[in-house]
Amino acid sequence: MPRSSPGTPFTDWLRERAVPLTHLDPAAPLDDLTPLRDIIGAARVVAIGEHSHFIEEFALLRRRILRFLVERCGFTVLAFEYGFSEGFPLDAWARGEGTEGDLAGHLATAIPVGLTEPLQWVRRHNRTASPPVRFAGVDIPAAGGSLLPALAPVADYLRRVDPETAPAVETAMRIAASFAGGSAAVAAPAWVRLPAAEQDALTAILARLLVRFRALEPLYATRGDRHDHDVALHRLEGACHADYTFRAMAGLFAGDGLTADTSARDAYMARSVLWHLERLDPGTRTVLVAHNAHIQTTPISFDGHLTGLPMGQQLQRALGDDYFALGLTSVTGHTADMHRDEKAPFGFTLGDMALKAPEPASVEAAFADAGLGLGIADLRRARTEASDRPDRIRLQGTYVRTPVIDAFDAVLTTPVSTVTTDLRI
Repeated sequence: MPRSSPGTPFTDWLRERAVPLTHLDPAAPLDDLTPLRDIIGAARVVAIGEHSHFIEEFALLRRRILRFLVERCGFTVLAFEYGFSEGFPLDAWARGEGTEGDLAGHLATAIPVGLTEPLQWVRRHNRTASPPVRFAGVDIPAAGGSLLPALAPVADYLRRVDPETAPAVETAMRIAASFAGGSAAVAAPAWVRLPAAEQDALTAILARLLVRFRALEPLYATRGDRHDHDVALHRLEGACHADYTFRAMAGLFAGDGLTADTSARDAYMARSVLWHLERLDPGTRTVLVAHNAHIQTTPISFDGHLTGLPMGQQLQRALGDDYFALGLTSVTGHTADMHRDEKAPFGFTLGDMALKAPEPASVEAAFADAGLGLGIADLRRARTEASDRPDRIRLQGTYVRTPVIDAFDAVLTTPVSTVTTDLRI
């Protein structure tokens, strides 16, 4: 390829520097992805995003990149935008526990965001792999749909090491059960309808349990296993962060929320990634799959108002160059149009919405103007080689203003996106 010089317009820089890819099929040969090894360098955590959930091309690309990173680059952990607490049974299943059919039961209550096929591939891979690929959940319980996936095992742990807390835990679980749903789209409005006294009681109980958990750690250590303690503590932290998120979202929609108050969920996701890294062998490399809005390394703002500090920003702060964010987007096509419906299993139904033409100054417009199809660009090089920078990227069916070259280390663009038809929504 021709060598770019400092000051090259971004579209021209893309035309010269972007790496074309030839396949979407996860089972296809991987040779066209070979340049990705140099692009990610020695990063310990490589995050793969998407501008919208429920997109067929993004799901295929994530599976293909996962296979490349495992088979060609030695990655041995798949972390996912999925509950930390709920992730442990999936890790056991991926390493061969149970039957093939058990996976459907594990995922029966989870929003279908493309986890089934990667897990099935990991299980097949692990039949002959050493070491096996592990699975790690990193999200708050049920992605904010229910505190119970975290609180139920915490209650079991506390009954063994601190039975005096049983009444408080049972009260918290009773309140949590009263607004639990399949997703935050169900639980958040149900939480708003709770009496304020119930909302406050739940928050107070969770806060007291968390402080007590930390204060009595030496005592708990004499009564149980250290690993069990660490898992239970992080589960309880997940319940606290989810509870905080309900208040933050209520404030956001009421118009009186605090600045960046929705960061609690992303903070927990970042801490979950670090929690797993601290317990893995040195040098273990992790593939992290989540929405672009979670993996980007710059703050999220809408209409000039700071809304949240994403997981990626917090991971970059903790890991530096060991964190790498790969955003996925599309030039045209369709995206999932989510319609709120509390009677639906997950609190929303999906429609098929045509994407508008790429906006000027967007990264998608630059790819289109450069005449590129399926391809990947190393944006870290553009930071020093391109004279101008795209200032927006797709988010669902709209655009969000963000310094794209700083928010992502690389971007992979497909010429078209389609909404997957294999959904239980």
